[in-house]
Amino acid sequence: QVQLVESGGGSVQAGDSLRLSCAASGRTFSDYAMAWFRQAPGKEREFVARISRSGGTLRYLDSVKGRFTISRDNAKNTVYLEMNNLKSEDTAVYYCAADRVSGVYRSPTSQHAYDYWGQGTQVTVSS
Repeated sequence: QVQLVESGGGSVQAGDSLRLSCAASGRTFSDYAMAWFRQAPGKEREFVARISRSGGTLRYLDSVKGRFTISRDNAKNTVYLEMNNLKSEDTAVYYCAADRVSGVYRSPTSQHAYDYWGQGTQVTVSS
């Protein structure tokens, strides 16, 4: 089992920045690729960003490229999402997720690829 706890959400104005953190416990953190998803009211959960186990491979939703940065610190068992130039359309509950990378191919942008989820943190951006 892996436990994931997000933090860092809040209410900000358009153009502001936030940094989300996700602290992991329970298993070897570096064995897992990590991702952030988000879910806005009335919408499906969508992929935002993913980082490989070593941190060397990154992937982003097109609409956040150049504004969001995913990173990880394997020594601290933590993954981050730095969000700059926030827009009202970024308003959502943000979830971190862990993929144990079993060798069976699962689309990295699909929530079905992830084995563990945090409880989510709310980000609200006012224009």
